[in-house]
Amino acid sequence: MPENDSDNDNGSDRDRENRNAARDSAPDLRILGDQITLQPSGFEEPPRGAGHVEKEEALMKNMARFRSEPLQFLREVSLYVSGTGWRAYDDFIGQPVFYPGFSEHIKTEVMSATLLQTKISQLADMRVEIEEKEGLLNKDDRDFQMKRARRRAVIIQSLQEVAESLTDNMICKLESKKFIRGAYYMVTQLLLRAYHQGIHVSSEEVLRLRKVAEEAERKKQSIIFLPCHRSHVDYVSLQLLCYRLGLSMPTIVAGDNLNFPLVGSFLQHAGAMFIRRSFGDDQLYTTLVQAYIEVLLRGGYNLACFIEGGRSRTGKLLPPKFGILSFVLESLLSGRVDDAIICPVSTQYDKVVETEGYVTELLGVPKKKENLADFLSGGSSVLSLRLGRVDVRFHEPWSLRGYINEQIIRLSKVPSAINIDWRDTKNAVVRQKLLRTLGYKVLADINEVSVVMPTALIGTVLLTLRGRGVGKTELIRRIEWLIARVRAKGGRIAHFGNAPLADVIDRGLDVLGKDLVGVVNGLAEPTYYAVDRFQLSFYRNMTIHLFISEALVAAALYTRVKRGGGPSIQDIPYKDLHDQVLFLSSLFRGEFIFSGEGLAVNLERTLAGLEADNIIVIERDEEGNITKVGLTDAERAVGRENYDFYCFLIWPFIESSWLAAVSLMGLSPPLGLKEDIWIQVSKAQNSAQLLGKTLYHQGDLSYFEAVNKETIKNSYQRFQEEGIIQVVRSRDTKVPPRLRLAPEWSPARDDVTGNLLATGRLWDFTEKIASSRREGKNRRDGATVSTRVVKLTDQLGQKLFEDAVKNAEAKGAAPPRLSSEDAKALGRMVKEEKRRRTMENRAHL
Repeated sequence: MPENDSDNDNGSDRDRENRNAARDSAPDLRILGDQITLQPSGFEEPPRGAGHVEKEEALMKNMARFRSEPLQFLREVSLYVSGTGWRAYDDFIGQPVFYPGFSEHIKTEVMSATLLQTKISQLADMRVEIEEKEGLLNKDDRDFQMKRARRRAVIIQSLQEVAESLTDNMICKLESKKFIRGAYYMVTQLLLRAYHQGIHVSSEEVLRLRKVAEEAERKKQSIIFLPCHRSHVDYVSLQLLCYRLGLSMPTIVAGDNLNFPLVGSFLQHAGAMFIRRSFGDDQLYTTLVQAYIEVLLRGGYNLACFIEGGRSRTGKLLPPKFGILSFVLESLLSGRVDDAIICPVSTQYDKVVETEGYVTELLGVPKKKENLADFLSGGSSVLSLRLGRVDVRFHEPWSLRGYINEQIIRLSKVPSAINIDWRDTKNAVVRQKLLRTLGYKVLADINEVSVVMPTALIGTVLLTLRGRGVGKTELIRRIEWLIARVRAKGGRIAHFGNAPLADVIDRGLDVLGKDLVGVVNGLAEPTYYAVDRFQLSFYRNMTIHLFISEALVAAALYTRVKRGGGPSIQDIPYKDLHDQVLFLSSLFRGEFIFSGEGLAVNLERTLAGLEADNIIVIERDEEGNITKVGLTDAERAVGRENYDFYCFLIWPFIESSWLAAVSLMGLSPPLGLKEDIWIQVSKAQNSAQLLGKTLYHQGDLSYFEAVNKETIKNSYQRFQEEGIIQVVRSRDTKVPPRLRLAPEWSPARDDVTGNLLATGRLWDFTEKIASSRREGKNRRDGATVSTRVVKLTDQLGQKLFEDAVKNAEAKGAAPPRLSSEDAKALGRMVKEEKRRRTMENRAHL
């Protein structure tokens, strides 16, 4: 009897898991010819006849090829040329686009914008005043007023011409439906040859998006798509989906680095607007971008921009960039635009075509400027790839006006943004907080709807196991465990119909290829191992956002676990655990997206989850307060495999932050130096990367990916925010940013030898990071780190100082000393940073 009850319970558990899986991953749309069939969640169509296997269809799948299906290929081409059915793109939801005269209409709207014309008048007045002061206009002249007015008119005319030229280069030019039909067909052919299993979307999300789009069209409001950015394919897939689903295609904000001959024009006519990477102090250009954004928003035209700015080279979400968001926010706060709809978008890949190039960039190879030759040669090689599929997920859209008002009430206790005078400098902090919370909310929404691909599951498991390789059976077992953890954390797994997990894993291994995952045959069972751990980490990082809280708790507990000894010795007092988690979460504030509920709530929930999973045991006092945390006997019995999983996720990032902190020791001024020498930021970061490569090959660094440029750069940014280093950016754009170690953080030197001493505030900070680092067989002991590693750091630092002074006059070099203007700016910046840290009341490192 008990056995039967147990079987029934197991069966019901499996049924429940199957239902959860169906709910978590809505089936994709089925497309057959011109018909789209929407399947409800959990739908399984019965087999049609013996031996029939139901295949899942993507929204867009491979088209016919001339060599294999010449008649079908010609039929498809004729359908696009004639604009048959949905291909005509006549009956889409949204404001009219793709008609002759569209570009001229938009340009006229931008140029006549009150905002732009007011700025042009102001700039003309400022220029006339300068010319008066310089004596170019003589106030004693009898015809002074007439000459002044004439000169002002000439300046305004000149500014108008410049603005018109800038507008023409910037705006997208959605002129021809014939063009977009042909472009859609050509790009789909290319894309679906590389991603041979198509582009997949959720039927439920698409239905919801179309309903929102219909309402937005009625109210003449824009939908602002905010996708994550991992590949150039991101904006291509978004445009293809909007075209295929009958939605007005958005204007996509793109960097002007893509505006090179032929390709730039093609992209502009397909929906790209080009803007500079940096605006500097160009008031005309800044106002022009603001005016263009407002023309689009007031007209109800859809817009898309990448919340992270550039492409993520690491696989995880980057911190938000606030440029375009700031323009959008300004439009609503000023009241010039009533509302807009925000739609966060997640785009996930079985394999990202650019990852190999990302690795070279992260290892310090300068990024190549985009050009037509590379674009074409890259495209031709893509045709022979089989990269699996693309999954696009749309978060539930929400009103930006509603969100702003909700946040304004919370931040400033007033009922509406319209009631605030945003020109008042006292409200600048509120505006900045509003912008920041908006950016991080979008990132959280993207994470919420992201699906985990098979390649991400495989990469995560391979990089979180001890040992050289893993057998097929063990690989499947750990992936099953990981899938369960993803779902338990509210994540979603890519939908693969009823395919067995073993088949899905084989498919993922095939997509990753032998350059990333190797297999040793001829053993008792096939054994898989990571070939390129650096590149594979890109796919592991696609899952880390789900487990970051558990990873930080595991790393904090590791400060005791690494001591060894009996279980009681490895237990950690709750206060010590709390303090280390607080320290690490503050350290990685710019690296990961954390819950907005606060540390106390998040930590309590995380500990409860780990306790429920039987990974940790928690001791409580009589009042129920946590006093101590340790590993369970069950977790020790299985070799700490689940606990280690969370540690392996975070260890590379801890290693990288430690490396960056160690590199700062070398920025301590040499003995006897009487004046401040400022080091170029990029050269300091390159030196840190060189230090990391050396330490890795000498055994003092466990993870080669810890030397990646992005993580070191993020660490330096955090150190700047906390006042450990000071960074000066000159008003002269030709002078690169420079840094120095803040005097109060500078380590002491031996008065006789001049050697760095492993003591002081910076050393203690570095040791606090090191307390959560992984111990390994090749790890040198602490004394070696405090002597040999610090000596190597100092050697590289001394070279930075020598080169800064020696090359001071070289072309393009950063001046090692500050001008009086830069010194004043530094003083203001230091005061502002201290004030900001106090107001934000952040946990300090």
